[in-house]
Amino acid sequence: MAVEKENDSLVVSNRKAFHDYFIEETLEAGIVLAGTEVKSLREGRINLKDSFARVENGEVLLYNCHISPYSHGNISNHDPTRTRKLLLQRREIERLLGKAQQKGYTLVPLKIYFKRGWAKVEIGLAVGKKLYDKRETESKKSAQREIEKAVRGKRQDKF
Repeated sequence: MAVEKENDSLVVSNRKAFHDYFIEETLEAGIVLAGTEVKSLREGRINLKDSFARVENGEVLLYNCHISPYSHGNISNHDPTRTRKLLLQRREIERLLGKAQQKGYTLVPLKIYFKRGWAKVEIGLAVGKKLYDKRETESKKSAQREIEKAVRGKRQDKF
């Protein structure tokens, strides 16, 4: 499981994934990148909005992950939406393949960060939410915010 420490630097988080899916399980994977892609990541020029992962031929591939071309690059810049390979151990790939083939499950990238200088992707095994699930989640968050606001107000009144 991916645990962020002080030396880890978060590049991007896919907040829409948490809104659209129930995340059952998370897994940390390495990602194969070109040199200019790493430089663009360090600039924070990435979008995970519509990206997903799929297991094909014993490999996990990341689709529709948009990494903008490096600003100081030249003709050797990369294709922004190319398919990228994720680096996982064989056991992890086989386990993911078994779970992802079940109806309704998909692999979604949750965040990209640097860990000890290496780019890492946290992927989640996810089940899609229905509209009523999204509404329920939103109402719970709203109620929790109201409770925290009331508690904060009472603390300020005491002092």
